[in-house]
Amino acid sequence: MAEPARPSASGPPRVPPKVPPSQTPSLPPSLASRVLKAVLLILLAGGLLVAGATLYNGRLAARQSYDRILLGAARDIAGSIRIQSGRPIVDLPVSAFELLAQAPEDRIHYAVRGPGNTLITGLDETDIAPPARRAGASSGPEFFDARLNGEPARFVRVTRRFAERDFSGSISVTIGQTLRARQAMALGLTLDTVLPMLLAGLALLVMSWLVTRSALRPLEAMSEDLAARDPYDLTPVPTEGLPRELTVMLEAMNRFMGRLDRQMEGMRHLISDAAHQLRTPVAAIRVQAEAMQDQPDDALRARALTRLLTRTRSLGSLLDQLLSRALVSHRSESVPRAPLDLREVALEVVERGDHELLAPEAELRLEIGEEPVMVRADAFSVGEAAKNLLVNALKHGASPIAIGAELRGTEAALWVRDAGAGPAPEIAARLGQRFERSTASHEDSAGLGLAIVASVAAAFGGRIALEYPGGGFRIALLLPAAPQEDAPE
Repeated sequence: MAEPARPSASGPPRVPPKVPPSQTPSLPPSLASRVLKAVLLILLAGGLLVAGATLYNGRLAARQSYDRILLGAARDIAGSIRIQSGRPIVDLPVSAFELLAQAPEDRIHYAVRGPGNTLITGLDETDIAPPARRAGASSGPEFFDARLNGEPARFVRVTRRFAERDFSGSISVTIGQTLRARQAMALGLTLDTVLPMLLAGLALLVMSWLVTRSALRPLEAMSEDLAARDPYDLTPVPTEGLPRELTVMLEAMNRFMGRLDRQMEGMRHLISDAAHQLRTPVAAIRVQAEAMQDQPDDALRARALTRLLTRTRSLGSLLDQLLSRALVSHRSESVPRAPLDLREVALEVVERGDHELLAPEAELRLEIGEEPVMVRADAFSVGEAAKNLLVNALKHGASPIAIGAELRGTEAALWVRDAGAGPAPEIAARLGQRFERSTASHEDSAGLGLAIVASVAAAFGGRIALEYPGGGFRIALLLPAAPQEDAPE
């Protein structure tokens, strides 16, 4: 009987755990929702401030209004006091109670007291008493807060002095009223202000939503356009008719897409150039190697070996120039520009000594002055351009050869001069293009040297100048000159 299959040493296959719906990552809030939240918070904060200010002002207005009512009633009662037979007599006026009746829901209190705080008429509540009058205070009406039958209330006391033959002293009138009418008045004033403001806030919120959606519509259209694009379509996004903020963003994105397009174009050129240019030399090397293998004659074999070595060197030079051009194109887009003295570039090319290997018999001179020749560029790229200018002169020019740097007005020149006649004008017009070679080019020339120089000139806003001074030919890389303050001390 066969045993059941056992799990392997590594254990049963793991099943990825299921993520609960509550733990799934949520999408970030949209820009419209963020704007609406900000508008809502602003409206709420403003509404709270306005409501608080309105409630405060409403309470203040209600206090002033009902304090005048209390004061009017107290003065009416105080004005009705007379002295008869040496005793104060109070005839309560109807007008005082008509004033107090303007707050029908409130409880009232009144008391008229003579000298010694004796009650003449009114309600005898000894716990209702104004605070002690401060020294130097005026003898006018006194307002104070106390409790009336357990409720908060507002009181006023008015004092009237008598100095008659049979009565002398002060008689005080105290009138009190609970705060229900005051609170209702303050609440009514607040609601009368807050309710229209609430409706206005809702209208502003709806308007903000509509304005936000209208403002974001170009962004949505741009997103749809980008989503519908081909992955290899790096053409600039049109910016006509868009808001300024979106225009700034799109211009930055277009510049980035332009740099990316140039990088991809350089990569495509490298691939196509390598596929096109490497096929022939590799096939020739293979044919010559097979022919040399089957050649019985030593002399013919040595000749084939020499040609094979020449082809190999030509292939190595082609690979170096292809990689150099690709690297220069990449660095011109990605490496920041820095102050660079072209005299140091020329000096480094001479000190490197490559000319001693390429053309040992050639005479090379360095012609630089004392003043700095400053530009803002990438040192590696400019060095590659200088090296290719010198190699071009060594291969196609005549000795003596000179390399130098100088200022020419607003331009800085890095040049190489030889004693040859130079290319014909019709050929010179095509130099700088990829794989463009003159009729005097050697077999190991790939036609990329001046193309590298042209790439460096275009990357840093310069140009190539072909010059025919007396007795020779000179080619110069001209770049915008940088301020002399950039020169190292």
